[in-house]
Amino acid sequence: MTHQASPDDLEFLRRFEAGEVLPDEFDHAAHVRLAYVYLCGHPIEAAAEKMKASLLAFLARLGMGEAKYHETITRAWVMAVRHFMSESPDSCPSAADFMRAHPQLLDSRIMLTHYSAELLFSPDARRAFIAPDIQGIPSR
Repeated sequence: MTHQASPDDLEFLRRFEAGEVLPDEFDHAAHVRLAYVYLCGHPIEAAAEKMKASLLAFLARLGMGEAKYHETITRAWVMAVRHFMSESPDSCPSAADFMRAHPQLLDSRIMLTHYSAELLFSPDARRAFIAPDIQGIPSR
C-alpha cells in the first residue's frame, strides 16, 4: 500500500505550519488531511505529536491557547486515519484521493460510534487521551 502526500498536500502542510491557513479554511476535512499528510511521513506516534504541536500553534496564533485543544479527539482521529490507511486496498497519491476512498472519515460524528458523548466531551478527555468506551478504534 502506497500513500503519498501530493505537492498540494505538502503546500497545505507548509501553509498550516507557517500560520497561513485561516480558521474558516480549517474544517473537519482539513483536520483529516493534516493527519493523513503527517502519517504519510511519520509513524503514528510521531504523526500524533506533530499534529498536536501544529494544532496548539494554530490555536495560539488565534489567541485561544490550549483551552480549545482536545487530546482524545486529536489522537483518535489520527488513529482512525491510520487504520483506514492500513486497510486501503489501493494506493492513494493524495489526501483528496484517500478521503474519496474513505468518505466515512468526513463524518465528524463518527467518533460517537466509539465514544459516549459524556466521555468524549469530558474535561479529562480534553486534557489526555482516553480509550473509547463503546468500541475500540482498530489498529494494526
